[in-house]
Amino acid sequence: MKELIQKALVHPAGKPLSWALYAVPLAGVVLAGVAGRLGANPAEKLIHETGEWALRWLWLALAITPLREVFQLPQLLRYRRGLGVAAFVYALLHFLAYAWLDKGWVLDDIVHDIVKRNFILVGVVALVLMTPLALTSFNAAVRALGGARWRLLHKLAYAAAVAVLLHFLWKKSGKNDYAEVVVYALGLAALLGWRFGRFSSQVGR
Repeated sequence: MKELIQKALVHPAGKPLSWALYAVPLAGVVLAGVAGRLGANPAEKLIHETGEWALRWLWLALAITPLREVFQLPQLLRYRRGLGVAAFVYALLHFLAYAWLDKGWVLDDIVHDIVKRNFILVGVVALVLMTPLALTSFNAAVRALGGARWRLLHKLAYAAAVAVLLHFLWKKSGKNDYAEVVVYALGLAALLGWRFGRFSSQVGR
């Protein structure tokens, strides 16, 4: 079974299929919008869906290294950058959908919202943190920065994840809806705990 998984992960069609998979949620929302099936507030639905999928892809990207080591599947690393880029693209679409559909591209209103509303401010911080990660997710960038600097830069993914979680928490707190927040918080806590344990074991050697 493990050999079959390994072969599937390194198959030439693996990466193209993964990119197609990343596009499925967006395509689903767009098609639902065209068909008029996004509910009473389609703009809010589009903003919500792109934001939550940004969170999901980011969590999956952070989970690649633990999964690789636990299940001894180094081939999973082929998909980590793609997941990170997908998270950034959805986060960018989330912000653009908000700026367009909620604020009508009125810059003064957008800036006012960012300054006055904590959950929007921390969401923008998350997007800013994710931007250099997406821009350096290519082999040429790794070579230009050097492996050590590239790895150090990409540790910002955890800071971005914390900012994303705060954004999600403060957004949900307005409706006293914490169920999903708890699930994502526990997932991030597990990922951070694993990372801390791994770091501690390396320092202790």
